[in-house]
Amino acid sequence: MSNTTYDTIIIGTGLGGLVCGYKLAKGGRKVLLLEKNAQIGGCLQTFRRFGVKYDTGMHYIGALDKGQIMYQFFEELNLLKDVHLSRLDENGFDRFNIAGQEYKYASGSERFVETLSRQFPECRLELENYVRRIQDIAEASPLYNLNKAGDSSYLESPYLHSSVNELLASISNNKLLQNILTGNLPLYAGVKDKTPAYVYALLSDSYLQSAWRIVGGSDSIAQSLANSIRSFGGEIRTNSEVSKILCDSDKATSVQLTDGEIIEAKHFITDIHPQRVIQLIDSKLIRPVYRERVQQMENTVGNFTLYLKFKENSVPYLNHNYYYYAEEDVWATYHRQQADPQSFLYMHQCTEDGQEYAQCAEIMLPMDYQEVAKWAGTTTGQRGSEYQEFKQRKAERVLNLLGHLFPGISSCIENYESSTPLTYRDYTGTTNGSTYGILHDKNAPELTSVSQRTKIPNLIMTGQNIHWHGMLGVTVSAMLASKQLTVDS
Repeated sequence: MSNTTYDTIIIGTGLGGLVCGYKLAKGGRKVLLLEKNAQIGGCLQTFRRFGVKYDTGMHYIGALDKGQIMYQFFEELNLLKDVHLSRLDENGFDRFNIAGQEYKYASGSERFVETLSRQFPECRLELENYVRRIQDIAEASPLYNLNKAGDSSYLESPYLHSSVNELLASISNNKLLQNILTGNLPLYAGVKDKTPAYVYALLSDSYLQSAWRIVGGSDSIAQSLANSIRSFGGEIRTNSEVSKILCDSDKATSVQLTDGEIIEAKHFITDIHPQRVIQLIDSKLIRPVYRERVQQMENTVGNFTLYLKFKENSVPYLNHNYYYYAEEDVWATYHRQQADPQSFLYMHQCTEDGQEYAQCAEIMLPMDYQEVAKWAGTTTGQRGSEYQEFKQRKAERVLNLLGHLFPGISSCIENYESSTPLTYRDYTGTTNGSTYGILHDKNAPELTSVSQRTKIPNLIMTGQNIHWHGMLGVTVSAMLASKQLTVDS
């Protein structure tokens, strides 16, 4: 057993865990963060292949202009000194190829309306109403405004009980416009008639304010937070996997690592999937009905991702994200499983602000876990030739499509690598490699959401499965978790 008793142990060093660690350590708490992998950061992790760096999860961020909500959080977390940002094209930060026709999302309410109104002049008033509606939903949310965090009235909001497609249908009868406004579906892996309108509105509102890439990789966020935590006296240990959260009859008392070490603390925060949290706890404090409900929660779909390395100075840098849908029905196209890819998100990696040529890029398309379930018991690098052949076939189909959409690009690709939900599962700890964790369902919001508080009074959960995902969602979740722990103690 460790001779040190900590005020707070944080399990997991994703963005949620690091933000909690920052807030608590800065407030004078004796904090220990435990990470099972060799690298901290969760979805902020990066990796190097072919001499270049790739992000694993955090590809672009919204609302980072001065005074906007993420800018305020970056200021509070002292990130602006270390994290360098590059603004995406304000005239079209997201571009969509839907059934062969291109459409753009522009930054700022007026520019957004004006840009789409050129193709839908008869829908200008509907587009103006769309912008107002998503702003109203975001501003009403206690998750968007920490001052309203204790306001329970939002639980009765119609936007928890209506779906994304219902929201868009209430704004416009134009089916094509509804599909265009659904175009950022890969950012939340939504399901038609399930995903609540607030998930979509919070995310879309932040990107319409402003959209940015992180120069040099999202690990700069993780490293900045880690450096600050250590400067405040906090500790971070990697290669330290928690195997048990130990409890007495009233509360959590300690954690046990896989090597048998036991570390005590007064308080605990988990920044891992709630399904994994439940597996770590063998205590009557967690009732069987709650345990069963959490374990049966549906998760969002995973991704097949291609990581491309381009030949030097061969591919002009795209300062926007490119979404492709083979057919007009975006919902159906995104979730359709066929041999040939039906949809994807294509992004260049930003290595310097104002760059002329791209060094590398990523292509992400949805992949159901069942496609790779036969290799579930294997580990990264040890999955055999059949798995490698499966990935190769998948990659070739994606590259053939990319070459059709961007003529000449095939000859510019020097190397590529690919990953599946199994890879994401192993590096980030998400159930079945789910991209965004628990799938929220407007038909049963109480049964598809997890409270930060648990039946163990000194254990609080944070991360993308609490409230909602993305940089903004996780940061808010961590701020609330830190605040609750401070009040409780």
